[in-house]
Parts: sequence; structure tokens; C-alpha cells
Amino acid sequence: MTSFRAPALISRERSILEFNRRVLAQARRKDVPLLERLRYICIVSSNMDEFFEVRFADALEAARLTDELDDDEDLARAVVEAHALIDEQYRVFNEEVMPALAAERIVIVNHADRTEAQRQWVSQFFHREVQPLLMPLGLDPAHPFPQVANKSLNFIAQLAGADAFGRENSIAIIKVPRVLPRIIRLPDRLTDGRQAFVMLTSVIRAHLAELFPGRQVLAFSQFRVTRDSDLDVDEDDVTNLRQALRSELTTRHYGREIRLEVVNTCPPELAQFLLNQFDLPPAALYRVNGPVNLVRMNTLIDLAVAPKLRFAPHEPTWPTAQLPRGRRVMDCMAERDILLHQPFESFDPVVQFLREAVEDPKVLAIKQTIYRTGTESVLMELLIEAARRGKEVLAVVELKARFDEEANINWAERLERVGVQVVYGIVGLKTHAKLLLATRKEGRHMVRYAHLSTGNYNSKTARLYTDLGFLTTDPEITADADAVFRHLASLNPLDRTKRLLVAPFDLQSTLVELMQKVAGAARAGRPARIVAKFNALTDPVLIGALLEAGRAGAEIDLIVRGACMLPPGVPGHSEKIRVRSVVGRFLEHTRVLYFRWGESERDEALYLSSADWMTRNMLRRIEIAWPVRDAALRQRVIDECLVPYLHDGRDAWVLESDGHYRRAGEEGLSAQQALVARHG
Repeated sequence: MTSFRAPALISRERSILEFNRRVLAQARRKDVPLLERLRYICIVSSNMDEFFEVRFADALEAARLTDELDDDEDLARAVVEAHALIDEQYRVFNEEVMPALAAERIVIVNHADRTEAQRQWVSQFFHREVQPLLMPLGLDPAHPFPQVANKSLNFIAQLAGADAFGRENSIAIIKVPRVLPRIIRLPDRLTDGRQAFVMLTSVIRAHLAELFPGRQVLAFSQFRVTRDSDLDVDEDDVTNLRQALRSELTTRHYGREIRLEVVNTCPPELAQFLLNQFDLPPAALYRVNGPVNLVRMNTLIDLAVAPKLRFAPHEPTWPTAQLPRGRRVMDCMAERDILLHQPFESFDPVVQFLREAVEDPKVLAIKQTIYRTGTESVLMELLIEAARRGKEVLAVVELKARFDEEANINWAERLERVGVQVVYGIVGLKTHAKLLLATRKEGRHMVRYAHLSTGNYNSKTARLYTDLGFLTTDPEITADADAVFRHLASLNPLDRTKRLLVAPFDLQSTLVELMQKVAGAARAGRPARIVAKFNALTDPVLIGALLEAGRAGAEIDLIVRGACMLPPGVPGHSEKIRVRSVVGRFLEHTRVLYFRWGESERDEALYLSSADWMTRNMLRRIEIAWPVRDAALRQRVIDECLVPYLHDGRDAWVLESDGHYRRAGEEGLSAQQALVARHG
């Protein structure tokens, strides 16, 4: 690879925060229905929770280990930008979205604004539903500061007067159980035709004094602490990964403290008291103008009855052109490759494919990877049924799928109980590849039927995420898929694959080779083009290959939903590279890779992949990429997954060389809307 001084990369933390700014911008759009605008605020809160629990926690730990905590400029800048983003989020919530909802007669009624009848109802609710579950804890040497779970709601109160024993212990903590609803709808008879809600925090605040009879509450605040939530399991030092993870899950809620949230009215002395208890610096304190957990506003969205304030219902279509109604999916697969584009097309054909394989007596074996299937899954139930029917079933369950560990452990145990061969991938690697393989005896031959996907085997997210599914009986691709399963189960070396690229073996190196081909074509004056769509670009090796191809003169367009560390448009380095991000109704999740290095069709390649361009995906995960060789399907992928996104003038953002994004437009084409119309 040509050696040159690369431009400074954009910090990953900053890039993640920039993505959340784009999500928050959705909450400000007047063309987005109001309840959906509120949902985007909730999404930002959820994303920021994960940012602190995982990415920021990892960055802090890395800085601590290298003794660079005080000198890490990127980390310090990320803290400043995180504060600014959260302040802006609450401003949009308080000044734009909630007043607009009030104009639509959907309101949150604070204690001061409640009528006498409403106060009586709230009081009855408190005494009946809330107070029996609250246990105030006065602090003294025999009552130490309690263990506070990750992201749990709590109150701190400063009290005047003496306790029952005449002592002046002035601080008390109230832990609010998770079972209590955070948003409560008032009865219609009390609301003058409005849809009125009260927050649990407001209910508790109104009756806080009742929890401390004989004492005066001088000051109080809600608070919430965010903790490092990565599970710490040494896979080389455990005999049963499932049991070790099950044990580790019990302590996840009590990891190292990262962030403290209090309401903006919290007195400085109480905030400092909490910082001291959690051993956090002042920069870790976030004063918020509203509830400390906006994620819980999802409850209001669910309870509100206002269809016009939501996105119009979207029902994915069955791909009748490829799978005529009444025909077996497997029969259609035997004739040609099939491409499914979710959520515009239905995920049901994948379910139907597995159901046919389970019910077909000629199908002798079924193998599937399991990453995020959810707590309820018809696909997992079908695997259980396949085992009960005596088929050979192999399930590669990724137990370390972050925040899905418990669901996956439960599925692994259920699958094992009926005789499914369950393995947990490779020690030290996550299995992120999405593969489903059925082997059918047809005459004297065994024929393999495969589904490969850019997304998870999850019927719920298949309606919310954009993904591509690929159904095929291609002998080379299906043989490669079988080789991957054999490798994961046997731990033998992976057979050399003919069509699949597999991380951590040859995916990264092959991508670099393809980009070097493109760079060589550009230097020779031949057509040279790269168009790639994925969720994140943070791997230095792949970034370096992109920069080299761009310096050579290749035209490069990247569609990166989230974090992108490559700065485009830097003179002398990346003038030929353009980066855009699309944030719309559906979560962009498709990974499509297109390379051209000459004039003929033989000088181009198009791959679909399970992997983002991150170091962890390339070196620490089992990932796959596979070629689309059918000319019609290849063109369809280009027409649906690349071209509309490059011309999106409504939901797209353009990355500038300084790391900031600007909206591409507000009145133009929306790629997602165009695809809904195309498949409608």
C-alpha cells in the first residue's frame, strides 16, 4: 500500500455524538408526526445510555490504563459535547415537542397544575399503588448508602429535625422499584377532554413529606446513575461460558459508575454528596431540565390515542414476483436466487422457509446462527419443533450479544432440552454472521438451501430496520456456509471458501485488495468507483485503503449511518471521498459494498455483508460477506440500496471535513419513502 501521511481521523466518541444529534434533529422536524418526534427524543436517551454504559466506559478505562485520563483531549471534548447534546435534547423536549403535544390536547399535568379532583385521584393512587413499595432509607453508620442499580430511579432528600432516636441524620434515599409505571394516565372524567398524564416522579414528589413523618423535607432531587455494563468474563478461564455469563448477569446492574443525572433544581450540596458517594468527578454530573430518564416517555407514546400523530401504518409486502402465492419457498429457491428487502418486503418468507424445512421429511439437517432473536421468536420455536421431529439441528448461539445475553441464554437452554446441538461460537470471537442452512435429500444427492442476511433473525426488528436477505441454493455459497458451521462446531480450521468472505480470516484483507484494485484502475485512467453502505466506519486499515483509493483518483461514496472516523474532503487526501448519513423512519442497517475497477462487467463486484467496517467486526467476530452474481439482482441492489440514498435530499446528512454534518436538504427525495412507494 502506498505510504502517505493520513489526515487526522475524527474521534469515535465525537462521531457517535454527532449521530445522536442527527437523530435529535428528527424530533424538530415539522413533517414528522408529533408522537414520532417524541419517540426520537426517547431514542436519543436510549442511545446516550448505551454510549455511557459501553463506549464511554471503554474509553475511560483505556485512558486509565495508559495514565492518560487527565490528558485525553478527545475524551474531554466528548464530555463537553455530551453535556451540550443532552441540554439540547431537554430543550427540544420542553420547548418544542411538549407544547406542540399540549396544543393537540395531550398533556403531562404537574402537581401545581392539577385540579383538586386530580390531586385526590393522584393521592389515592400514591397510597394504594406506590407507597407500599417505597422504603425510605435514612443514612447513618448502621444504614450505609445503598446499592443503586444501573439506570434506576431514585430520590435523595435532605431532612430537618431529629429521627425517632433523637439523632440528626439529615440524608435519606428512596429507591423507586422498576415495577412501578413511570407514566400514569388520568381518568378521562378528570381531564376536560384532554389526554392527561402524570409522571411517577411527580406523584412521589407531591407526597414526599409523608414518607418522613415528624420531619421537614428541606430539599430533594431525583437521581440516576449510569454504570459500565459490559460483562467481564474471561473465556479462556471458564469451563462453561453459559453458566459464567448467567452468573455475571446478576452483577451487571452494579458495574463501575460513569454518569450521574440529577434534576437542575438539585441543591449543589446534594449533588456533591452523590458525586462523593459514587466517586465521580464534577464533569460526570448531568443536570437535566425534566425527568432523569426520558426513555420512559415511550409509555406516553404507547398510551396516547392519536393515530394522526403517528407515522401511517406500514405493512411490508409479500414479494409475489419472486415468490408467487401458493408456491413453496424452497421450490422457488431451487429455480433462482431470491432477494428480500426489509422492511419494505416482508420477513415472512424467511419464517416460511424454515417452517417448510421443519415440516419436509426430506430435510434432514438444519443449522442456524442466533444473535438477536428477542424473547419471543417463532424461528426458535421452529428449531425446537425440528429437533422434536428428529432432525439434526445445530444452533450457534451468541451468548455475548450485548444486552441480549439473558434472552439468548434462555433460548440456548430451551434448545438443549429438546436435543438441539448448541454451541457458543469460538472463544474470544462473537458470532455475528447471519446464516440459516437446510440440507435436503433429493434422490441420491444432498441439496443445501440457505438464507444469508445483513440483519438479525428477529421478526420485530425486521419491520423497523432496513436489511437484505438472500435465499439461495447456489452450490458454492451453500457449501461455504456449511463450512462455516462446521468450523464453528468442530473448531477445525475453516476450509478455504470459494464465494464467502469470512472474518476474521479473509474479509478485511479481501476488502483491502478490492480497494487496491480500484486504486490501480484510477492510476491507469480506467473507471474506478467505490460505493459502500454500512453502519459504522472506524477500522484504521480499511480507512487507510479508502484514502489510498481516493488519493489515486477513485470516486468514492460512503453511506454511513452512525460513526464515521474518516474525514472527507480534506485537500490532498480525501477530495474524492463523500460521506453521507441517512436518518429516517426506519433504522438503516443494510451493508452493501460495490467496487468497480474497469470497463467490463468482470471488473466489478457487489457484496452484501453482516459486518460493519469496524476493527472488532474484522478481527474479533465471525462475519460474512457474499457476492450477488445474478445480474438482475445485482442491479436491483444498486437501484434500491445505493442510488436512492446517494440522491436522498430529505433524510440525508453530509459529513464535512471538520467532523460536523449538514442536512443535504429538506424538500427533496426521501429514499425510504421512495422504497415504501416502490414496494407498496
